[in-house]
Amino acid sequence: MRAFYAVRSSVKISPFPVGAFPITRTQPHFPQKLFFCHAKFADSEIDGSFTLRLVPPNLMAAEKEEAKAVLTLFLKKQGLSNTVAARVINKSDLFIDHLVSRLHSVHKSRYLVGRELTTLEIRDALIPYLESLLEEHGNILVDIVENFPESPVKEKGVTEVFLPDPALDSRKVKAVSRVSETSPTGELRPQILYLMELGMDLEKIKVIIRKFPAFAYYSLEGKIKPVVQFLLKLGVPKSDIPTILRKRPQLCGISLSDNILPTMTFLEELGVDKKQWAKVIYRTPALLTYSRQKLTAAVDFLYEMGVPSENVSKILTRCPNIISYSVEDKLRPTAEYFRSLGVDVGLLLYRSPHTFGLSVEANLKPVTEFFLEKGYTIEEVATMVSRYGPLYTFSLTKNLIPKWDFFLTMDYPKSELVKFPQYFGYNLEGRIKPRYAIVQEHGVRLLLNQVLSLSSQNFDKALKKKLKKMLSDDV
Repeated sequence: MRAFYAVRSSVKISPFPVGAFPITRTQPHFPQKLFFCHAKFADSEIDGSFTLRLVPPNLMAAEKEEAKAVLTLFLKKQGLSNTVAARVINKSDLFIDHLVSRLHSVHKSRYLVGRELTTLEIRDALIPYLESLLEEHGNILVDIVENFPESPVKEKGVTEVFLPDPALDSRKVKAVSRVSETSPTGELRPQILYLMELGMDLEKIKVIIRKFPAFAYYSLEGKIKPVVQFLLKLGVPKSDIPTILRKRPQLCGISLSDNILPTMTFLEELGVDKKQWAKVIYRTPALLTYSRQKLTAAVDFLYEMGVPSENVSKILTRCPNIISYSVEDKLRPTAEYFRSLGVDVGLLLYRSPHTFGLSVEANLKPVTEFFLEKGYTIEEVATMVSRYGPLYTFSLTKNLIPKWDFFLTMDYPKSELVKFPQYFGYNLEGRIKPRYAIVQEHGVRLLLNQVLSLSSQNFDKALKKKLKKMLSDDV
């Protein structure tokens, strides 16, 4: 297997700007000579090098899937659509093999002692390499990936249009087929039997593998069972395990000692309650698969926004998914937008961290414009979201507009919504309309807050008190 490929263009080409990966193909100029470094074999005792023949086939297949996943995410990060990225991957088998051989070279000692690489180790080994290729070759990187190890030759000025490939990825099909494989005695593979004991049927297992094909090659004793047993010891109910694996099958590819436990320790030092781990992991199992760098970046951002240390741990416990949001692409733009409205960002992060997962253009601005069109000022909108953080998480068409239309039939001034924006959080048919009908029936007037937020018992008391006052006033 070729372990190294280097090619230099005679024309200086600038690297891609982040988020822009042009797919226009031009004809690059390559030297005729290509340089390769062939892998050597440990069993031949040449330089003590590692041999690919020592790697079990199942492990090799799993690593290819992991490498393919890393490359896919890298291409999408540069701006390729899902369809284009998938098309490139389907044409890049030799480059995927090249990435795997690079793993073997970087982590040679791990294989010699029989240790499998974790997902994070694979990611950390390949991403810097891909970034270096992008920096060196710029907008011909896709050509290099697709045509490896040959020189990519394209007609100058030709733009390729990638069409969806109706055929399923053969590797994914092969991975899914392993679910139904049986031994000569007719038994399913131990991994599958174990997952079925946890409450998963064959179709649910196939769903996981379609999402993450490498899971089909994870060993039972080396990866799946240790993680499952660890989760059970944390207090995760057995019935929750299938959901956790469905949400984040990569969790079984993470080292307990090198990654999961240190991550948990790091978060506990920030104040995350140990007793809440079962709920946190069930809610966001991906939390344990994030790199320390990603965790630190998110936590530093919370501090930067003025969130007190005691609230940082509460945010991570209630909304661990906030770690998954990119600081520069998601969290910071959202914070800047709310600051432009005059909102206390630190307070909003504490009260409604989920809001920061929304798109500024697609979600936040339309809601702001909706209230401005209704006659509210920017200051009033800021007051509303400060008092009720989830306000921006509601759908315009399914929530805000229908409730606004009904509010117009109620005998309240618009300022009442500034005082009580929680109105939009109550069910229109199940709470708002029935409660208001009762108020109208009794001919009394209550604050909007009293109509909706009081319990049934206290609501009745408020009605009786109001009626009694009305009678006494008449007398």
